[in-house]
Amino acid sequence: MNTNPSTTTELAVSAHGLVKAFGDLRAVDGIDLEVRRGEVFGVLGPNGAGKTTMLQMLATLLPMDGGEAQIFGVDVRRHPHVVRQLVGVTGQYASVDENLTARENLYLFGRLLGLDKKRARATGEDLLGRFGLEEAGDKQIKQFSAGWTWPRA
Repeated sequence: MNTNPSTTTELAVSAHGLVKAFGDLRAVDGIDLEVRRGEVFGVLGPNGAGKTTMLQMLATLLPMDGGEAQIFGVDVRRHPHVVRQLVGVTGQYASVDENLTARENLYLFGRLLGLDKKRARATGEDLLGRFGLEEAGDKQIKQFSAGWTWPRA
């Protein structure tokens, strides 16, 4: 089996017929999902819709009761140890320093990921620009609203 994610598929996530039950409650009932490499994908829905359960299955934190899933072409069920090396999961309240600005947090994460100072700054600026969040760069995270939306030019 090829577990090299750079050569296996153009899909970052492929899931078909995902099922998770807790007793009589089917928390996830036949979800199909495809996310291409480089796409930004959000999971939205009301409380109890199965969003977190689905993500936990894809990240190998919960076993699937049905269906199949691949992360960068790697089978979630058969190779969970490889999948865990490919994904990172964080919730709405990520482990950021709320006293730092968005720009400072991006820089910090860049450095923690091994980027040199110049590259970490450049990557942070690039990300703010890509998502139209330049004006958020100098705001402290604690000033952000959970549902904050930014006007697009």
